[in-house]
Amino acid sequence: MDWSVSAPGHRSRRTLRYGVIAIAVAAMLCAYIVTVVTRANAAETLLSQGKPTTASSTENAATPAASATDGDNGTRWSSAFSVPQWIQVDLGSAQTITRVALNWEAAYATAFQIQTSTDAANWTSIYSTTTGTGGTVSLPVTGSGRYVRINATAKATQYGVSLWEFQVYGGSVTTPGSCGASNAAQGKPATASSTENAGTPASSAVDGNTGTRWSSAAGDPQWLQVDLQSVQQICGVTLNWETAYATAFQIQTSTDAANWTNIYSTTTGTGGVQTLNVTGSGRYIRVYGTARATQWGYSLWEFQVRVGGVPSTSNDTPTSPSPTPTGSGNAVLLSYNKPAVASTWQNDTNCNPCSADKAFDNDPASRWATSPTNGWVDPGWIYVDLGAQAHITQVILQWDPAYAVSYQIQTSTDATNWTSIYSTTTGKGFRETLNVNGNGRYVRMYGTQRSNGYGYSLWEFKVYGTGGNPVQPPAPPADPIFPATNLVWSDEFNTGTNVDTSKWTIDPGTGQNGEIQYYTNLENTSIQGGSLVIEARKQTEGGRDYTSGRINTSNKFSTQYGRVEARIKVPKGNGLWPAFWMMGADFLQGRPWPYNGEIDIMEILGKNTNEVYSTLHAPAYNGGGGYGQKLATVDLSADYHVYSVEWDSKHMTFRVDNQVILVADKDTVETTRGPWVYDHQFYIILNLAVGGDFPGPIDATTPFPSRMYVDYVHVYK
Repeated sequence: MDWSVSAPGHRSRRTLRYGVIAIAVAAMLCAYIVTVVTRANAAETLLSQGKPTTASSTENAATPAASATDGDNGTRWSSAFSVPQWIQVDLGSAQTITRVALNWEAAYATAFQIQTSTDAANWTSIYSTTTGTGGTVSLPVTGSGRYVRINATAKATQYGVSLWEFQVYGGSVTTPGSCGASNAAQGKPATASSTENAGTPASSAVDGNTGTRWSSAAGDPQWLQVDLQSVQQICGVTLNWETAYATAFQIQTSTDAANWTNIYSTTTGTGGVQTLNVTGSGRYIRVYGTARATQWGYSLWEFQVRVGGVPSTSNDTPTSPSPTPTGSGNAVLLSYNKPAVASTWQNDTNCNPCSADKAFDNDPASRWATSPTNGWVDPGWIYVDLGAQAHITQVILQWDPAYAVSYQIQTSTDATNWTSIYSTTTGKGFRETLNVNGNGRYVRMYGTQRSNGYGYSLWEFKVYGTGGNPVQPPAPPADPIFPATNLVWSDEFNTGTNVDTSKWTIDPGTGQNGEIQYYTNLENTSIQGGSLVIEARKQTEGGRDYTSGRINTSNKFSTQYGRVEARIKVPKGNGLWPAFWMMGADFLQGRPWPYNGEIDIMEILGKNTNEVYSTLHAPAYNGGGGYGQKLATVDLSADYHVYSVEWDSKHMTFRVDNQVILVADKDTVETTRGPWVYDHQFYIILNLAVGGDFPGPIDATTPFPSRMYVDYVHVYK
C-alpha cells in the first residue's frame, strides 16, 4: 500500500527498512489527551513481582505458585480441589502494605483473608471477606510484614482456587542502614556496551517486565549500567539471566560513570536468578561480564537494585544531561547547515531526497543514504565543508540500520588529501560519540565495510570543535522544571453541550489499522456532567456499521515540552480502544508519519483494562516495534484516572496516577533504538476506536453504546 498523508489525527504504523519503506498500515489508533498529575509525596510501589512465592498446593506442574507473581497475566497458580488453600509471597524485608490486587481465574475464592507476617508462622489478617465475586479486585489495606498471603476458606467452583496475578503494593519500612525491597533501578536510564539487535535494548532489563530482555553482542567484555540519578547506598542486586549468562562478572559502582569500584566478583556464575547481598555506594551501578557461558553474548531479563532506605520519589523525571561536546571548553557545533558532498545519494520514492545535506540539518528525522543503484558498495563516504580551518574535538554519528562496521573519520584542508583521526573495525551503529583530535576544513566519514547488504545511511553527522565558520542552530525552548505548575492550556469540559470548536478540531472519517468505526462530526461527542463523552455506537454511517468520535487540537493548540495530562474513565469490552496521544505538528505540513514523531500517552485495550500502554514512534522504531512499555495495574474502567507525560529535551516520564509506566531517556533511545524526534511542536488527540489490529475484534459481549469520559485536559509549563 502506498503511503499518503491522512487528515490530522489519522495514522498508520509502518516497519521501515533501509531503502524500502514497507508500509504496514497497522496504525495504533490512539486518542491523546493531555493531563497533569499532581504528584504525591511518594509513589506506590509494586513489591511482589518476581519475589519468592509458595503455596499450600498446586494443581499440577504447569500452575506453580510463582506464576501468580511473575507479572504475566497469561500464567497462573491453581491449587488442589479443596479448601483451605493459601499462597504467600516473601517480600524480602518488612514492608508497609497499602494495597493488594487480585486477578482471579474462573476458579475464585468466595471467602478469603489477606494476612501478613514477619516470620511466615504467625499471621495477622488485614482484610477478610465471605462474599468474594472473583474477577479483578483492588483492595486498599493497612498493614506491614515481610510475608503476605491469601488464605482461601471457601471456593466458588468444584475446582480449587486459581490466580492469574497476586500483586502487593506499598513501601519499605526502613531504619538507617536497613536494605529496602523496592527495585531502585526500575524505569531508570540504562545503557550498555552493545545490543544484539533493536529488540533487546538496555532499557528492557530495567522495565519490570520479565518477558523483555537486554542482550549484548557476542564478545567479551560487555556491560550493562543503570543511572540511579542520585548517590545511593546499595545493599542488594538481583540478576535474572536468560540462557546466555555470565560465568565471570563483577558488580561495580561509580559516582561519575567513568571510575568504577568492584562490590562483587565471581568466576563461577551459574545463571538463573541470582540474588546478591552487596555493600557499596554510587549513582551508577553496572554488571560487567568478562566470560560467557555460551557462544552468544550476555542476556538479562531483569537487573534489579536494592538500596538502603527508600529511593527518593520527589521527582522521578530524570535530570541527567544528554552527551555534550568534550575537548575544549569553547567547542561548538561546526557542521550545522554546511555544504556536504557524498559518494552517492538516494532520491526515489523510498527516500526523497536522502541527499548529503540531510545529515547536517540538525533534523533527526531526515537522513543521507547512498544510492541503491550504484552506492551499495564499499567504500562509501560523506563529508562536510566547515567553511574554514577548524580544530575537531568530537564527532557524533547517528546511524540508520545501514551503518558502517569499519570506517574512519578523516580531515582535510583541500577535500583531496585526507588524514585519519579515528578508525574502527567494530562499529555498532545507533549513536556513536567519538572523541577525536584533528585539524582541517573538511571532515569525512569514510566507510569501508557495511553492516548489511544495503549501503550507508546517517540521520545525523555532527562535528564539534573550535574555529571553522559555524552557523548557530535555532535556539530551543528552555526545559520546564518539574513539577510544572504554570497552566498554559486546558479544557475542563464544564460548559456547553458539545466540544468547544475554538479549542478542538473535529476529525471525521474512517480509521486505519483495521478499525471498523466511522468517526462522525460531533454526533458521537457531548458534554455531560462536567466531562467530555466520546460514545461508540452500533450504527451505520460512512459505509461502516459502527460510529465513534475523534477530536484533536491541530491548528488550535500545540506544545513543545511540559506536563500534559488528562483525567479519563475508559470503557471495557472486547475490541474497544480508547487513546490519548500527540502527533508532531509538522504532520499538518505534509511530513509523513512516523517522521513527524508520535507520543502515545495512554492506550488501553477494552479486552484487558488492567493494563495501560505508553509508546513512542519514530522512523527507526514504530508500529509494533515502537519504544514503549505496558503497566499492569488496577481495573482502569472502574473509575477516572490521570494519565500524563512530563516531557523535556532529554526525557519523557509517563504515568497513570502516581505510577510510572515508562521513562524514555533521550540518551538511551539514541544509543539503542534510533533518533529522538520529539524536540518540536506536538498537538493533542483523543479518540475511541472500535476493532482494529491492536485491540482485536469486537464480539457479542462488547457493549454498545460504550463511552469514554474525559474530565479535563491540562498542559503545564
